[in-house]
Amino acid sequence: MSKNPRSRSRREFIGNVAALGALGTTGAIGAGTAGALGAGSFLTSCSSRGEKYVPPVFPERAPDGPPLKAGLIGCGGRGTGAAFNFIDAGPNLQITAVTDLFQDRIDRCRNALREQRGVEIPDENCFTGLDGYKKVIDSDVDIILEASVSKFRPKHFEAAVQARKHCFIEKPAGVDPVGMRSVMASGRMAEAAGLSVVAGTQRRHQLDYIHTYAQIRNGAIGDLVSAKCYWLRNAQAVTPRQSGWCDFEAMIRDRANWIWQTGDSLANLLVHNLDVVIWFFGKHPVNATGFGGRHRRRSGDMYDFFSIDYAFDDNRTVHGMTREIDGCHNNVGEIILGTKGYTNCQNRIWDYNGNLIWEYQYPVGADGQPTYSVAISPYDQEIINLVTAIRTNNPVNEANDLAVSSMVSVMGRESAYTGRQMTWEDMMNSSLEIGPDSYEFGTYEGLNPVVPVPGTSAG
Repeated sequence: MSKNPRSRSRREFIGNVAALGALGTTGAIGAGTAGALGAGSFLTSCSSRGEKYVPPVFPERAPDGPPLKAGLIGCGGRGTGAAFNFIDAGPNLQITAVTDLFQDRIDRCRNALREQRGVEIPDENCFTGLDGYKKVIDSDVDIILEASVSKFRPKHFEAAVQARKHCFIEKPAGVDPVGMRSVMASGRMAEAAGLSVVAGTQRRHQLDYIHTYAQIRNGAIGDLVSAKCYWLRNAQAVTPRQSGWCDFEAMIRDRANWIWQTGDSLANLLVHNLDVVIWFFGKHPVNATGFGGRHRRRSGDMYDFFSIDYAFDDNRTVHGMTREIDGCHNNVGEIILGTKGYTNCQNRIWDYNGNLIWEYQYPVGADGQPTYSVAISPYDQEIINLVTAIRTNNPVNEANDLAVSSMVSVMGRESAYTGRQMTWEDMMNSSLEIGPDSYEFGTYEGLNPVVPVPGTSAG
């Protein structure tokens, strides 16, 4: 394993966009979404076209039923959190198998589950190594909780669906066009098999966002004109290399700073905000033009910031930006502007005179004041909805939604990396894969960062 993960020429990327063919690998965009939010399952009470949209009423707890066993792939913070969300979603829910590349992360996850929920996972159901996901899938579980390195997600998801497992899949769907298309295809396979798939784009399960969406869909700000979205935060921490770690382990431990593992901050962070915009507009952008750069990142090969202009097929626009630099103004959110007003997408709508014309009503706390948080965390709600879909035999499938939003984020990233406008067709036809030729513990040339440079032939 010695290949530099971004050694491929960007000209090669552009030149190969016709190599696979969109329909041959993915089918039509929008396929594989039956049962997703807004498509007529228990999750929504959407009226017929032209009538008032009514927001869904989510269950506060999944219904009882025969025991459901889940296997966790990826025992980091998000994976451990997803395990807690699953256990808390309803009765007769069990975590029975886990895997991670590293034993210490398995140990932390098991200890947390034991101490905080009384869940004991036997040693024989704990698997390390790159093939641990196969052992979890084969361990007589009903549901897979996929929260591993983003690069590995498409392969893990495909294997889970082929084994006929329901899935929770974290964002992003992958880190490159080939991975996104794989998730689209696996999502269609899951739909055909009657499996449920819920994604980690949790705002679609967050009641304040959902009620704001209903207001916008029912015309509260008129026709939608444009949007902006942003994820501005402090720099990511660096995990220093320790004695005994090989090159590959050093990279995986420091995964938050490497493109091939996270997809950079557009895929890893802004995918949430882009997903909201795509959801509210009801379609995805078709091209992206942007830039980014690296000033202060202390590890890896990722950029510190991006600024991307996206355009829809009708020339309406979205501006997206990310930044991970200490000492700067931070903010996370979305703004959508319409002909009659604008919204922050989460809980408020204003007219253009600055008057607040609608606000989501949060629960009231013990002090009589609004809590400014939804009654049920969206991280819990998404798992409640997954379990409810399974136990009521009303499949939901968010795989395509996740893959589309993730692909849009990568479309912007590749524009910034190359200095070129990128189109949806480029993404859907590209043979670009990023990452090593093979994955194994050992020496790795790519540990020396090669940062993408726009306007050059190489990334």
